[in-house]
Amino acid sequence: MPQLDVYPNTNPASREAFPFLVDVQANMFDELRTRVVIPLSKAGALPQYPMAYLTPVVSFAGEAYVLMTPQLAGVARVELEAPAGNLAAQERVIATAIEFLVRGY
Repeated sequence: MPQLDVYPNTNPASREAFPFLVDVQANMFDELRTRVVIPLSKAGALPQYPMAYLTPVVSFAGEAYVLMTPQLAGVARVELEAPAGNLAAQERVIATAIEFLVRGY
């Protein structure tokens, strides 16, 4: 499972708010049964402008999404079906958001 692949959210309880999940786990941990993901939310769906470094706006499939870094979670690999795309071109922005979440700078 390549890092930064984007998967459709298959969870009916959260799929409307977060239609996609970005796999941010390093490829060296492919043998684990879980993956660390960050949900994407449509940019227009948020009530306020997000914190730029923590929740950056990324482009996916021609639309703007907010990377909901504070919602970082582990999911079972079996919950991730075929990837819908990849955000490798936006790796620096995503890595900065994760770094900001865990270090605060």
